[in-house]
Amino acid sequence: MTAFILNNPETAPITDEQFYQLCITNRELKLERTAKGDLIIMPPTGGETSKFNSEVNLDLGLWNRQTKLGITFDSSGGFKLPNGAERSPDAAWIPLAKWESLTPKQQEKFPPICPDFVIELRSPSDSLKLLQEKMQEYIENGTRLGWLINRKNRQVEIYRQGREKEILENPTTLSGEDVLPGFVLNLSLIW
Repeated sequence: MTAFILNNPETAPITDEQFYQLCITNRELKLERTAKGDLIIMPPTGGETSKFNSEVNLDLGLWNRQTKLGITFDSSGGFKLPNGAERSPDAAWIPLAKWESLTPKQQEKFPPICPDFVIELRSPSDSLKLLQEKMQEYIENGTRLGWLINRKNRQVEIYRQGREKEILENPTTLSGEDVLPGFVLNLSLIW
């Protein structure tokens, strides 16, 4: 199953609260909203993709538990980006001070913040072009480091602030660089 985009006319915008309630009411779907207000409806992932998402989130969470440098999020968490889009990366991380600068109400719903680090793990039904556009959107809205992991091709696209994307062919590990100091993702769990 592939994602479905529901074009929303500018004359009938959905408010942030309406979008939040729509997501709560339809928990079986993963919903995102573009900066233009169009809705992206994604079916749940299959078992293989879910398994690999879990591995990635486990490693990121264990690193974060040891360093206590920030807050990690899985694919069910949505973020309100500065451009107005609501996006849900497969894994995300925010520095602790940035998270603590939000009010409890902002933390409860879709935090109005762009993660410093994101991972998108391409599932068999994902459009590579749409994922690449999503990664670029994260970078344009403040993400400092992003990984687009394409299991099918054993390829990783690395996105960084102020730099061209880097493409790695069949890497064995990925480094969190200065954004996630000491974090290394072992890709043998993914390939």
